[in-house]
Amino acid sequence: MGPPTQPSLGYGPQQTAHIDVTKSLETIYKAMKGWGTNEAQLIQGLAKQDPIQINTIREQYKTRYHQDLIDHLKSETSGHFEDAVVAVARGPLLGDVWALKDAMKGAGTNEAVLNDVLMGRSNADMNAIKAEYQKVHRTSLEADLKGDLSGATEHMFLMVVAAQRTEDSHPVIPQEIDQAVNELQNSFGNFVSKNAAQVAKVLTSKNDAQLRAMADSYERQYRKSLVYAIEKSMSGHMEKALVLLVGRAQNRALSDAEALEASMAGLGTKDTLLIQRVVRCHWDRNYMQQVRNAYQSRYKKDLVRRIKGETSGDYEKLLVAMVEP
Repeated sequence: MGPPTQPSLGYGPQQTAHIDVTKSLETIYKAMKGWGTNEAQLIQGLAKQDPIQINTIREQYKTRYHQDLIDHLKSETSGHFEDAVVAVARGPLLGDVWALKDAMKGAGTNEAVLNDVLMGRSNADMNAIKAEYQKVHRTSLEADLKGDLSGATEHMFLMVVAAQRTEDSHPVIPQEIDQAVNELQNSFGNFVSKNAAQVAKVLTSKNDAQLRAMADSYERQYRKSLVYAIEKSMSGHMEKALVLLVGRAQNRALSDAEALEASMAGLGTKDTLLIQRVVRCHWDRNYMQQVRNAYQSRYKKDLVRRIKGETSGDYEKLLVAMVEP
């Protein structure tokens, strides 16, 4: 089946490095030292770090100043700025496990957060998320998903977190694609014969290249897009999760650009989603620029200007700093 996909930066065994982060440490500490907080300095010290740098800063902050960076930030900031600056300081892996926990605590579930964090992840990243979740929260991710979801949606997410996707190194084989497309069409069925669990099994088991090939094949055969077929056959949380899975496989930058717009569209800003989506994209500066370009192409407006129109103050400045080159 070929070698496994390597974990994303910040999800592998190397979480920190022997690098000089003294300047950033001093900038962050001085921003919170004494009376008041210098938010501009916090933004300067945190907004442009990559995953290894931010993890190293968090580790060395405790060693050097005998204080947990996250706790210090929480004590010195508030509101959406606090939420955003803490999300950055946690880094991508720790940020994911806290986002998942917060999405499932209390009454109801923030379904969009579960989708954002879990759909379309590599097996390596998923295994890292599960291990860190167990370490931080003293319970398994699977157990919390079972407690919060039900029915076919619960079954789908347990398949997703089992980390059994075909690895990216596995080639696209036409016969396998044809078989998968036939299975999907049969599973879509109608209101009576629909097999939602089988639809989820087929889609969540494939790598991105296979999903792209399936989408192309499906449209050629049935004269409608695979996303449209999912929307017509599925409903609710499962529908949104599977549409996101296929969308990310087809064009991840465009999918993230659309997700960013969705967090700002309509009445009021969905700040939790906006923060998490900006932070998640910004860990790779080149990818952040791809998302910005995709946003410009899709909506004919600049992402930075859009964010400025939806946010204000230091919260706005932090998000803009993460989006801008």
